[in-house]
Amino acid sequence: MELLARGAPAETYEQPVLLARAERQPAERIAALEQAKLLALRVRSELEGRRRREAELSALFETAHDLAGLRDLDAVLQAIVQRARSLLGTDVAYLSLNDPARGDTYMRVTEGSVAARFQQLRLGMGEGLGGLVAQTARPYVTDDYFRDGRFQHTRTIDTGVRDEGLVAILGVPLMLGHHVIGVLFAADRRARLFEREQIALLGSFAALAAAAIDTANLLAETRSALADLERANEIIQDRSGVIERASDVHDRLAELVLRGGGVHDVAAAVSQVLDGTVEFTEAAAAPARALESSRAEGHAVRHGDDWIAAVAAGDELLGALVLRGHPGLDPVDQRTLERAAMVTSLLLLARRSAAEAEQRVRGELLDDLLDARDRDPRLLRERAARLQADLDATHAVLAARLEGGAADADQEADARRRLWAAASHLAATRQGLAAARDGGTVLLLPLTPGDTATDLARRTARHLGTAVHEPVTVGASAPVERLTDRPDTVAAAYAEARRCLDALRRLGRSGDGAAAEDLGFLGLLLAGEQDIAGFVDRTIGQVVAYDERRGTELLRTLDAYFASGMSPARTKDDLHVHVNTVAQRLERIGRLLGGDWQSPARALEIQLALRLHRLSAGTPPAPH
Repeated sequence: MELLARGAPAETYEQPVLLARAERQPAERIAALEQAKLLALRVRSELEGRRRREAELSALFETAHDLAGLRDLDAVLQAIVQRARSLLGTDVAYLSLNDPARGDTYMRVTEGSVAARFQQLRLGMGEGLGGLVAQTARPYVTDDYFRDGRFQHTRTIDTGVRDEGLVAILGVPLMLGHHVIGVLFAADRRARLFEREQIALLGSFAALAAAAIDTANLLAETRSALADLERANEIIQDRSGVIERASDVHDRLAELVLRGGGVHDVAAAVSQVLDGTVEFTEAAAAPARALESSRAEGHAVRHGDDWIAAVAAGDELLGALVLRGHPGLDPVDQRTLERAAMVTSLLLLARRSAAEAEQRVRGELLDDLLDARDRDPRLLRERAARLQADLDATHAVLAARLEGGAADADQEADARRRLWAAASHLAATRQGLAAARDGGTVLLLPLTPGDTATDLARRTARHLGTAVHEPVTVGASAPVERLTDRPDTVAAAYAEARRCLDALRRLGRSGDGAAAEDLGFLGLLLAGEQDIAGFVDRTIGQVVAYDERRGTELLRTLDAYFASGMSPARTKDDLHVHVNTVAQRLERIGRLLGGDWQSPARALEIQLALRLHRLSAGTPPAPH
């Protein structure tokens, strides 16, 4: 059971039996272990099969989803071929379609192909393996294409296959009703036997590809019919300008909704239809009386030379559409403005729902990373990938807290919600995660090359503070990698970030952001695993490296300099060198550590780093 739980390789299941035999345990014990091994291997095989089927079903579901929202047939077919190649683990996958007008078949989509001649093949009907599949409407497979005599070989096809280097080929038919319209292939550049499950899986992808082609044909017919209707509409459009304007705004608004347009796109579209300036404003910026009248009546109302249409959802006012400087408005145009306000409210609600749903999903994933102990790293990565987050990248965990005092519990809860909303938005734009926790917010954000946890913490503090209009203090952990390898990785980093946050507040740096490494030796005390080597390297690493490269004694000089009270004269006596030698060495140290290395704060950190380096190396202190 332990081997099953940690997903051990199949060969490790033999070890308990071998150990029992080596220890000369009773035959009954060995027989029981043999039986347990066989059962465990059977369970393992079943689990692997289920994982494989889950991946296959997921790919088929995603393909069906692509098909349901079909916009570009080539993109859907390309996705089908890519997923088929990935799941079957073949070198190449491709799809050919029959051309009834020319009486042949041609290559439509390829994935993994490197030969231009192969990608441009056009074949006569009945030729090659694809011709055999098309004739019989049944899948065919060959483990060695050039030695297989079941189908008609031609120079054109064989040359293309040879250019591509293909050996094993599996082909399944694309069926519309009882008619074969093409063939979906998976091929390897080495001999291979395709299993029955793989043939069935490729057949499922072929069915989806045929459905996509059928859907595209229906869409083409629909577009043709719509084009005919548009031509008929042109004949009668002069008879009713009112109907034309209504149809125009309907088409514009429908198109905006379908392509995911925003409220300002709606306002721009209505501006063109009404030949005026239409703006979306927040409820607080619109004339209160006119806005309330429009909401209560359900119609646009006139306000001076403007028209106000409330954007509302039930009793909640979301804003208003304002038509500027257009006092004369006929009933049809008024209705157009009202319809645009209704569409705007739907877009705002849909966007709000989508944002809240994504925020919840991101928060749940981060909660699982912080709390869960028994979890599947693969599933965590898949959940993160759906949110465009990469858990294998280098991240920093940040703890954020509001610093503004709230008058009562309701105001404090509202402020926390605003902080969480701002943090969630920042996480979504940075491919990270955010969740409300411990009276504040925790964020998991990736570090870009050249970025530090300190820089990230300061930017986050400024960004969140601007978003919520209150000071926000942010503490960051040291960079962490491969978050799913150890169950407590994220939790430990969060604890370090909270300690850094508490230190900032105690130091009077509320509203600022920092990481443990930014706080010098205080950061060393705050770090979850006390990165002594990292602290020493950041503080005096350049001096250590200089001595190692050149065989100098800058480190010993630096130690003696501090031990003698920073007196060059006493330092030269301790080292038994000339005072000019001490001066030259101190000048070189200053170039390596920076001009402020003798300031009280830097000197304290350097002395601590020297002590830690000496202790870790086991060397005696400098003479006094």
